[in-house]
Amino acid sequence: MPAPVHQKSFVLTVAESKRLIARALRRHPTVTKARNQGIVAVAKGSTNSYVVEELTGEGIHKPDYCMGVTKPARGAEGAQTAAKLPDLVLRKGERQEGVAAIEIVSEMGPGDVFIKGANAVNYDRGQAGILIGHPTGGTIGAALGTLVSRRVMLLIPVGLEKNIPGDLHELHRRVADVGPNGSGPTLWPIDGQIFTEIEAVQLLSGARAALIAAGGIAGAEGSVRLSVWGAADQLDRAEAAIEDILGEPPFIAP
Repeated sequence: MPAPVHQKSFVLTVAESKRLIARALRRHPTVTKARNQGIVAVAKGSTNSYVVEELTGEGIHKPDYCMGVTKPARGAEGAQTAAKLPDLVLRKGERQEGVAAIEIVSEMGPGDVFIKGANAVNYDRGQAGILIGHPTGGTIGAALGTLVSRRVMLLIPVGLEKNIPGDLHELHRRVADVGPNGSGPTLWPIDGQIFTEIEAVQLLSGARAALIAAGGIAGAEGSVRLSVWGAADQLDRAEAAIEDILGEPPFIAP
């Protein structure tokens, strides 16, 4: 007889999701192999600041590992972010001091990993998108062509809080077609391996997960509710992994 299926649901805040994703990425088979034998480059970003901590085992001031961020239109004066910290570039496990992620791309190849977050994801369609405000496309604009030509894995850690409806390619066209009458950033759909809380749970436990609700109050604004199911031992591992990151403080404390 097949083993009985067990199920539980978990609520993750935005910060808890970022930590869970980063913790699982540390155990991603391709990342592990690249850390040992090749190159791993981690571009700036809020989720990637957690990835830096997990890959190095060292805490950083995460708001200083950001480029472009989304903030409230008003009342965010104290939420300061910057790109003060150097990029994390690892070659065979050794940190490459003074080397930017976009600089190492020319030396990367098959088996290496470039990690870049996203601002939008349509999970059902397997699409991710990045907001572009830089006149030449920012980090992804500088790196993408070389990543593609050199067959480097583009790994996209992104929380399901950023899951949006609609075809991102169509949304890109809507924004771009406005032309000079438009304002604000454009949306660039990119192809890569999307890695959300769902993939994190599966990698850490073997259990399956699905997004069944989102949002909340009292600090759960932007949160996601995951339904997780599998065999009893898989549920135990999933619960242990999630319990370990519960209480993760906000990215920027209020």
